[in-house]
Amino acid sequence: MSSSTVITNIAALVTNDPSLGDNSPLGLVRDAAVVIDGDRVAWTGGSSKAPATDNRVDAGGRAVLPGFVDSHSHLLFAGDRTEEFNARMSGRPYSAGGIRTTVAATRAASDEELEAGLTRYLAEALRQGTTTFETKSGYGLTTADESRALRIAARHTDEVTFLGAHVVAPELADDPAAYVALVTGEMLDACAPHARWVDVFCERGAFDGDQARAILTAGKARGLHPRIHANQLSHGPGVQLAVELDAASADHCTHLTDADVDALANSRTVATLLPGAEFSTRAQWPDARRLIDAGATVALSTDCNPGSSFTSSVPFCIALAVRDMGMTPDEAVWSATAGGAAALRRDDVGRITPGARADLTLLDAPSHVHLAYRPGVPLVDAVWRRGVRVV
Repeated sequence: MSSSTVITNIAALVTNDPSLGDNSPLGLVRDAAVVIDGDRVAWTGGSSKAPATDNRVDAGGRAVLPGFVDSHSHLLFAGDRTEEFNARMSGRPYSAGGIRTTVAATRAASDEELEAGLTRYLAEALRQGTTTFETKSGYGLTTADESRALRIAARHTDEVTFLGAHVVAPELADDPAAYVALVTGEMLDACAPHARWVDVFCERGAFDGDQARAILTAGKARGLHPRIHANQLSHGPGVQLAVELDAASADHCTHLTDADVDALANSRTVATLLPGAEFSTRAQWPDARRLIDAGATVALSTDCNPGSSFTSSVPFCIALAVRDMGMTPDEAVWSATAGGAAALRRDDVGRITPGARADLTLLDAPSHVHLAYRPGVPLVDAVWRRGVRVV
């Protein structure tokens, strides 16, 4: 039998349901309370109207928001790329080739080593308020290594993505067509049972538009839904391909034409922005303001990976988005919660509404705005996931 808990004396509650609060996208409720019953949110409203429950938690005049939904990460890897980062910060530009360094380390690692790394980064993210995460394969690039990465990931999340098409495997570097045939054939057959999504890095130095279409279409035929690394390093066909295939998300979206922005704004495809990558590579920032003003749905995610964005902190990405990408604090928090949920085609997370999964983050601050206002400060005081306090 499940027990019920009320969290009262919340200074500012972010529900992401305009009808529950101040009619803003955040659905902000002041002097609020939330009731958790089992693993679900049962009630939200004014603190003075909270119903009786089995347990009571006093928020102490602090803010509560949905657990962050990190819809883009690469957590199945071994080793790190400290030397590459150090060199890049000394003036060498980032290119996709560094992925092969991680491929070698990942292939050499045991299952136990890969899972230990995954759980370490997940615990790190959870302490910073992330309660839902997607993660990808992509550092094995053989049938055996890609499938084992997905099997390990599937023990820890439902949001598992097959990214055999991260770069061409080094042993087939001179025959990319053969690698595409492997990815769309034997590798996909082995990986599809362990994944929900199929992804491809559509970029110069990785896969072109025709190759990306073939890979995503093959994935769809095996029951996987597309998402895509698009338009990160240059203008390219990725965003248009994402919209054409009804991809859940086009990720990075740094270099966009007006036609790309219009396509995203008139589709279900979410533009997932990954400011950790621009921070870590000193690249051009995505223009979130342009996307939001056009009517596109925007998500914020960490892109946690050892090469170009080695951060698991959504609060850090929120601060970057506000400072350097033209987002307001409200927009950045929405994009890191409800936006991430949209990028995963989920309606049970990323909001605090009756029936939603009880994933909540309590900040040691009176407002969600402090996530951008106090960058780098560990503001997450408590986290509930599926109704259980885990931090």
